[in-house]
Amino acid sequence: MPHAMEHDMSTKMQECIRNCSDCHNTCVQAIGYCLQKGGRHAEPAHLKSLMDCADTCRTNADFMLRGSALYTKACGLCAEACTRCAESCEQFADGAEMKACAELCRRCAATCLEMADMRM
Repeated sequence: MPHAMEHDMSTKMQECIRNCSDCHNTCVQAIGYCLQKGGRHAEPAHLKSLMDCADTCRTNADFMLRGSALYTKACGLCAEACTRCAESCEQFADGAEMKACAELCRRCAATCLEMADMRM
């Protein structure tokens, strides 16, 4: 049976993959929350920010998991998407859901920035 991982994965990379997966899940849940809440929460720019973040996080985790040579570029893009999403979520200071999403996006952005400067 072949090994699931053909490359050695650093602790930092494992942390980044976890953060990306958690951020993806949180942003997808936040999209549902915002659509249900309506009003400013459902404005297209905010929803697009959440979708960009969720999709980029999922793709970035996939790049790292398969040991893609492009993972550092994906990490840079993911960090930018996460930062933009955090800024968008921080506009909704009244809700715990948006605050939690913003905090997770910031944490993910930080680990992605670290990984953007690394090589496997």
